[in-house]
Amino acid sequence: MAHTGWSVFSFDGIGTAWEISTPEDLPGHVRAGLLGLVEDYDRSYSRFRDDSLIAGLARNPGTVTLPAGAGELEQLFRKLYRLSNGAMTPLIGDSLERLGYGHDYALRPAGHPVPARRWEDVLEWKGSEISTSVPLVLDIGAAGKGQLVDLAAAVLRGAGITEFLVDASGDMLHSGRDPLRVALEHPYDPAQAIGVVELRDGALCASAANRRAWGDGLHHVLDGATGRPIQTVVATWTMAATAMEADALATALFMVEPEVLAEEFEFSWLKVYSDGHAEYSAGFEGTLFS
Repeated sequence: MAHTGWSVFSFDGIGTAWEISTPEDLPGHVRAGLLGLVEDYDRSYSRFRDDSLIAGLARNPGTVTLPAGAGELEQLFRKLYRLSNGAMTPLIGDSLERLGYGHDYALRPAGHPVPARRWEDVLEWKGSEISTSVPLVLDIGAAGKGQLVDLAAAVLRGAGITEFLVDASGDMLHSGRDPLRVALEHPYDPAQAIGVVELRDGALCASAANRRAWGDGLHHVLDGATGRPIQTVVATWTMAATAMEADALATALFMVEPEVLAEEFEFSWLKVYSDGHAEYSAGFEGTLFS
């Protein structure tokens, strides 16, 4: 999705499809820089590849040093862990793997849901350094893709490109004078939209239970306090200044009331519940279809 006539650079990375749209074709060195950035991020944080830094902590407890941006992830996750009373946590990986969403993509539960371990009991995270006292499957997916979108935008700006759209399968960051109309995917029918929103100089991210679902009632948005998939909410959208915050807040809306998040974050939102009704903030500048 891009402005008419823009050039689109498409590739796959961190298990999803990317489209980077710009008024002119990207120079070769910028494309190479973007591909290198995504590969380096995957090698650091992916729980789906055996050679990542995070994967090592799943085999043996210890200490790893992550890229400098890990400090921003730490601060964001700490805040949302506190606001959600532990429901949103980077320690949800073990619970996801138990339900079948692991590095082998078995998609077959290995047992009943189990709560995530408490951060304060097993994890010490200070800036770019993470130490664990037991083997842990860390999962920073609730904010990681958004952070990588922001980092890709920084590569573009560093090359003097000021108008662009970075789209990582629905997690978007737009920069430019002209707003972009974005359709909001129907949570039960990807071929339909429930509305449209105008995006300009900011981020739009979504989270939906249907995006990574398998089996009856099994999907990737878990309540860390119980280890169970959340059933009351089916889709959320958020708009914020950065994709990292928008991405994380889209997940947080599944388990935290919007007014609680609004006390510490500046964002607008739309939330669709499993009974079919929707709620949205006054600042969500979109149009919902009836």
